[in-house]
Amino acid sequence: MSSCARRSKARARAARENPLWNADLEKLEKLVDAHEIATSHRGWKNPYPKDDPRSLLLEYQFRNFHDSARFKASLQSRQTGKDFTHQGEIAADCHARPGADWMIAAPSERQALDSLEQGKMWAEAFGLLVDDFRDEREGSTTNTLLKSAEIKYSNGSRVRGVPGRPSTTRGRSVNVLLTEFDFFEDPQATWRAIFPSLTNPLRGGEKKLRIATTPNGKGGAMWKIWNKPNTPNRPWSRHLVTIYHAVLMGLPVDVKQIREAMDDPDGFDQEYLCQFLDGSNVLLPYDVIQFAESFEATEAWDFTQAGGADNIFCGIDFGRSNDPTVCWTLQRVGDILWTREVLVLENWSTPAQEEILRGRIKASSRVCFDYTGPGIGLGDYIVREHGRWSPDGHEFGKVELCTFTPGFKREIFPKLRRQFETPTKLRIPVSTTIREDLHAMQQVITNGEYSYWSPRTRLGHSDRCTALALAVRAAGRSQPPGRIMPFSSRRGRAHEAFRDVGVFA
Repeated sequence: MSSCARRSKARARAARENPLWNADLEKLEKLVDAHEIATSHRGWKNPYPKDDPRSLLLEYQFRNFHDSARFKASLQSRQTGKDFTHQGEIAADCHARPGADWMIAAPSERQALDSLEQGKMWAEAFGLLVDDFRDEREGSTTNTLLKSAEIKYSNGSRVRGVPGRPSTTRGRSVNVLLTEFDFFEDPQATWRAIFPSLTNPLRGGEKKLRIATTPNGKGGAMWKIWNKPNTPNRPWSRHLVTIYHAVLMGLPVDVKQIREAMDDPDGFDQEYLCQFLDGSNVLLPYDVIQFAESFEATEAWDFTQAGGADNIFCGIDFGRSNDPTVCWTLQRVGDILWTREVLVLENWSTPAQEEILRGRIKASSRVCFDYTGPGIGLGDYIVREHGRWSPDGHEFGKVELCTFTPGFKREIFPKLRRQFETPTKLRIPVSTTIREDLHAMQQVITNGEYSYWSPRTRLGHSDRCTALALAVRAAGRSQPPGRIMPFSSRRGRAHEAFRDVGVFA
């Protein structure tokens, strides 16, 4: 054994034996409070030379990377490099064993493709050349639902990325990485479909399984794996990496700043401290979304076609800097709500947004507007011009100002799900971006109460899903044709008369 190999082995053993792995959260938090960001608490140094891609691994990643157990489960904080570490291990295996075969399953198409990109970067660093790349979809365009994407390297090794569903994971005898496994649409059904793929050693040798996820509730798939008692025959090697572990081992993150900015103790406990709280479920599974997709629904529309019609409805989810503004427009044709436009405004000033939204609001018969946070100011301007819809306050204008309380979310998102499940009632564009945005929305259960939440990504915060839910609400609160409502500025005896004959009942 060379001196370099001996040093690497010693470093790996030291990483495994780090006493921080056995410290409780209270002790870790105290250490983090006094810790200098971007340093190692114990002074650990990566033993690989700078020209080796493995030199980029931090201590907790190094430990996981070099664990060669057949079954390995990593319960890990958000944004600590789960995919980076495991894709590095996969690329190293593909490099060392020509003809190696891996499958990566993720909760969404976007995450599966992002994970593959991480793997390509590692493979190139190891000197592997991409011989072929292909993807297979449900239809003939790049916007239809992904079945799989596959990279074939010049030495015959292959890595396949799929959305984590039973139908896409069944059938192949391969090594497997399940990334964010706890957030699959149906983890248990996917587990039953995929696990038999690992059992046959006659095709490519003994198969490995890697699971990397943030926890998602007691009783879930990862909770069961994580809480099985230790026995002599227990096959799992387990790795816990909280944000505290990661920071103490070199990750340059200011934990206090993150905690204060998030302002959600339960969310911080789950997403960063890997605590098993209550669970969550996907609001709109892929097969539910796919049922409503149509190439005749559009993302852009000439609003002059509306011509003063009373069948146009808008939902506006307002954003300013962190998230985009999305204005989703529906048109009722017969008993079907057709998507006519999905307008996305990123980093526009509030006056500029008001100007571009004015024409759309004017063309609509009812608008539901996000009157939360930064939307409060713009909402006040909009109702001044277009009238406010608030029957309880005897105001019958055009715009309903919607404050996003937990109770309000419990009104609009279940109704959105029912609209998707009702045959032929809703049509949306065939779009990967829209599909991923809708699929990201979660129903979260905490202490017996449920609400709705979506992770913030580079594409937003399920803003399209929220805008569509508002548009569906606007369409559901519209009046039948022929019953014309007066503007709020015309309140008085006319309103009393209308109420007397039951129009507002």
